[in-house]
Amino acid sequence: MNHDTPAPQPHLIRRFGLFQATALNMSNMIGIGPFITIPALMSAVNGGGPQCMLGWVVALLITLPDGLIWAELGAAMPRAGGTYTYLREGFGPHTWGRLMAFLFIWQFILSGPMEIGSGFIGLKQYLSFLWGDASPATLHWVILGLGLLLLVLLYRQIGSIGKITVSLWAGTMLTVAAVIFSGAGHFDAKIAFDFPPGAFDFSLGFVMGLGAAARIGVYDYLGYYDICYIGEEVRDPGRVIPRSILLSLVAVAAIYLAMNLAIIGVVPWRTFTPVPDSGPAPIASIFMEKIWGKGTATVFTVMILWTAFASIFALTLGYSRVPYAAARDGYFFSVFSRLHPTKHFPHVSLVFIVVLSLIFSFVSLTTLIDALITMRILVQFVGQAGAVILLRRLQPDRALPFKMWLYPLPALLALAGWMFLFWTTDTPLKLGSFVALALGVALFLIWSWRTRRWPFAQPGPAASTTRP
Repeated sequence: MNHDTPAPQPHLIRRFGLFQATALNMSNMIGIGPFITIPALMSAVNGGGPQCMLGWVVALLITLPDGLIWAELGAAMPRAGGTYTYLREGFGPHTWGRLMAFLFIWQFILSGPMEIGSGFIGLKQYLSFLWGDASPATLHWVILGLGLLLLVLLYRQIGSIGKITVSLWAGTMLTVAAVIFSGAGHFDAKIAFDFPPGAFDFSLGFVMGLGAAARIGVYDYLGYYDICYIGEEVRDPGRVIPRSILLSLVAVAAIYLAMNLAIIGVVPWRTFTPVPDSGPAPIASIFMEKIWGKGTATVFTVMILWTAFASIFALTLGYSRVPYAAARDGYFFSVFSRLHPTKHFPHVSLVFIVVLSLIFSFVSLTTLIDALITMRILVQFVGQAGAVILLRRLQPDRALPFKMWLYPLPALLALAGWMFLFWTTDTPLKLGSFVALALGVALFLIWSWRTRRWPFAQPGPAASTTRP
């Protein structure tokens, strides 16, 4: 027997199929989002009312063409990291792609945990319905415990994680089905379509309100691309990634419409708007209590907590792979490139994401939503629309297992939609995004100068392998 054969190096394993990939996306998308954002959504346009549901429609008109961008890029480059890889390759891995990849990681290490942190905030909101006399400090300790549980569940190989993902997805589907079917039997059109005077009066205020509602809608849809972040762990990625993205978007859009109508057809929208400073009401639990009583609402709240945890699970799984991919390729600190020696997953990156997410769970929900959407628009979403066009023009021979339909129209529509959302954002947030972007550029230039890489040295293949 040859005892000199080297042991196999840790590596990512392709185990996720179409069902698991779609379950991962949908668990991420549904999660706690619609259960905590309906009050804010219903307050956004012309004083509030059912017309605010246009925000979800506008959000879908942005995310569907954007989903085609993700589908084409994800199928062509099924690697860990998602956007990081697409921007690097689209803009040139040794020149401008280095800058774009760096800027993405720069904003992602904040916006990713912000998104996960918003899920923890939603958990606290619904825990307060179950545990009405619990102090804020007690709820914080419970959230920290759930964060530890999340870490334990994800600290394992991808094969077993696929089974956990499907289990959590099943709980999510059961929860939304309970809302939809309960509402269908008690739906009152007069309550649901109680439009206030001037609901559709077109003005600048209407447009700005529609932008605010659409940002909330986009937040609720976030995650339709989550499978792209674990592309190296997807089986038959050229087929699975595009289908899982499009199936997730269509299915969740139908679920959101049905669920929103079910709730506002039972609970008058005027009773939970505007949103108080203490945060949004646990509207889904109030809805179930109104129909079935306190006992049933309590059981249902537990189901919502399951759904929220499923979303946090899916987000953390995908997002933990992004700093890992960047560090592995020399675009981030090398410690994040470490894989667990026996379980083959990026354990350092995972722990970092979970800890930072728990820290952000102490920030207000609306602040997190506005900040993370605004931060992502300039680099991630706008950048990817540019990357898919550049790859088609500059690398015409690249294999594309999936090509977006009606190219380049979807990319242009998505770009216009993202710019609309950015334009309708409050000025301080826009300025903050530009300041963060400028700081990222400055840090990139300092780092590149100290490591003697582009733009302070001639670009070359060696530049992509040097670790900071």
